[in-house]
Amino acid sequence: MAKIGFIGTGIMGKPMAQNLQKAGHTLFFSEHFDKAPADLVGDNGVALANPREVAQEAEFIIIMVPDTPQVDDVLFRKDGVVEGVGAGKVVIDMSSISPTATKVFAEKVKATGASYLDAPVSGGEVGAKAATLSIMVGGCPNAFERALPLFQAMGKNITRVGGNGDGQTAKVANQIIVALNIQAVAEALLFAAKNGADPAKVREALMGGFAGSKILEVHGERMIKGTFDPGFRISLHQKDLNLALAGARELGLNLPNTANAQQVFSTCAAIGGSNWDHSALVKGLEHMANFSIRKE
Repeated sequence: MAKIGFIGTGIMGKPMAQNLQKAGHTLFFSEHFDKAPADLVGDNGVALANPREVAQEAEFIIIMVPDTPQVDDVLFRKDGVVEGVGAGKVVIDMSSISPTATKVFAEKVKATGASYLDAPVSGGEVGAKAATLSIMVGGCPNAFERALPLFQAMGKNITRVGGNGDGQTAKVANQIIVALNIQAVAEALLFAAKNGADPAKVREALMGGFAGSKILEVHGERMIKGTFDPGFRISLHQKDLNLALAGARELGLNLPNTANAQQVFSTCAAIGGSNWDHSALVKGLEHMANFSIRKE
C-alpha cells in the first residue's frame, strides 16, 4: 500500500481521501491552513505541520484545493511541497486550475527530480463519495501508470489525455459542457412552468427521450425542489468559466454561449448566490424573468 500526502480536505477532497484510506493506503495531511478532519486521522491518517513534511513522508502527494493561487501556495510557499520532493515522488494536482499555470508548475516540480500529473475530476460530491469520479490526467505515461491504483480508488472513468496541462484543458472543456447543459435544463423548465405546465412532469417526460441527461436527472430535480445546498458552488464554476474564456481569448476563439452562462452565474452571485450549488443557475434566470418555477 502507498504512502500518500493529501492536501485539501473540503467538499470533494475529504471523501476522496476517505476512499484512499478504505483502499488501505496511509495518508498524511498538512495542517498549515486548518486542522485535518478528526475522522481522517488515526491508524492510517497522520496530521503533519506543513506541506514540506507531508511531501517528505509520502511517495505520492495529492493536492485538491480551490484555485490556481492555492496550488501555487501549497507547492512553492516556505515549507511547501517542492521543499520535500525529489526523485521517485509523484505530485498529483487534482484541483481545477489554469492549464497554462499547470505547465509552469509541472516544470518547476520536475526540476526537483519528481514527476507531476495534473488530474482534475468531474462527478461532484456524489461521485467523490461513491468513488465514481471521472479523472482527466495530464503527464508522462510512467507516472500515470504508477498513480493509476490511486485513481482507481477514487474514480471509474480514468483517462490519460496527454502531457502536462492537457488534463486541465479537458476539465475546462468539461465545465463548459456542464454549464451549458445546466443552462439548457434551467431554461427549458422555466419555459415549461411559465407556459402553465408542471415542470416535474415535463422533466419526467423528457428523461425518456434524446433530451435525457445526468444534468436533467440530478440538477433538474434540484431546480424543481429548490434544494441548492452546494455540491459544487457557483463561485467555483465561475472560476472555471473564467479559465475557459481567458483561454479562448488567448486562442482567438469566441465562446458566446459560455460567456452567456457566465453572465447568468454572475446574476446569481449578485443576488447572494455565490455559495449556492451551480444548479441554482435557474435562480438567476428566474430573477431576470421575475418568475419562479417553484411555488414559493
